[in-house]
Amino acid sequence: MTSASANIPNEAGANVISIDAMGGDHGPKVVVGGMARTIKRNPDVRFVVHGNGDLLQKLIARRRRLRELCRICHADKVVTMEEKPSQALRNGQGTSMWSAIDTVRNGEAGAAVSCGNTGALMAISTFRLRRAPGVNRPAIACLWPSSNPSRFNVLLDVGADIKANMQDLLGYAALGAVYSRSGLGVTRPRVGLLNVGTEAHKGRPEIKAAHQLLQEQSNAFDFDYVGFVEGSDIPSDRADVFVTDGFTGNLILKSVEGTVTLIRQFLNDTFRHTPLSRIGALFAVTQLRRLRIRIDPRRVNGGVFLGLNGTVVKSHGSADTIGVSAAINLAARLARSGGAENSGLEGLASHFKSLSHDEIEAAAAE
Repeated sequence: MTSASANIPNEAGANVISIDAMGGDHGPKVVVGGMARTIKRNPDVRFVVHGNGDLLQKLIARRRRLRELCRICHADKVVTMEEKPSQALRNGQGTSMWSAIDTVRNGEAGAAVSCGNTGALMAISTFRLRRAPGVNRPAIACLWPSSNPSRFNVLLDVGADIKANMQDLLGYAALGAVYSRSGLGVTRPRVGLLNVGTEAHKGRPEIKAAHQLLQEQSNAFDFDYVGFVEGSDIPSDRADVFVTDGFTGNLILKSVEGTVTLIRQFLNDTFRHTPLSRIGALFAVTQLRRLRIRIDPRRVNGGVFLGLNGTVVKSHGSADTIGVSAAINLAARLARSGGAENSGLEGLASHFKSLSHDEIEAAAAE
């Protein structure tokens, strides 16, 4: 079943985002809610939505503004969170994830967004979109709030592949440098290699080998290599790009998100502890709201797949409507900036500049 609105053209459009509505922990209801949240501040976005046609039709029909901006593409199957990437490749045709990626491949959308199985999404995206010239292994990159002038650092890989040899780490450094240069305006990015310490004798053999390779190849890839860095350096101005394997990067990302969530809970508990603290919270309500928004990991949700001939954004599987909306907004900015032709990197600067200022002020006023 395919349902199309007159407002959704069949030809390519940078404003069209392809949505895998069936992926993630919370199902299509949350994904559709994220889409509805997106168009409140991004009314030019249009959607091609993939999944159970009957269910999506019912969910979207309840939102008058949204139903005018969507084309529904029925998919009989879903890639489950338990499937291995190899299984997803063998059995993926006919799933909402495969269909969402094919919409980008066919030029019908400028970017795809999915909350689904990360390994399966990377496998299907790589198979259908293919690697960009010169890229050996794609990576998932996220932007990390920092004290740098750009306000963000690049961390990769955060989950595309749990292992990485020295050539892979060099490739990640090169991709991250392009990301930082094009997206954040850093003329010559500084790249650091994550390790258990900054001393030259520390680390696994492959990390030491990568350390030597990055030193030798930094000029060839137009970045400055600052050497080993530690996890505590990621939010600092020590480097612009932090390189690691996907296993380590994913652990860092999820550990920090959990810590931030705990801090937000501590803030709530502190200001509700006594009558005096509740009165104090009333006087500081606007500032506290801004702080909660600034440290809310949902508002920077979305990992970008770097190194493919197309733009794909991976949202956390556990994302709520705020998180899904953040991932869609990121995908929309990347798509408008050129999509596959430049990996969507130029759009990142404006996206995160607005996130740091306009988005926070608007959310604080809600």
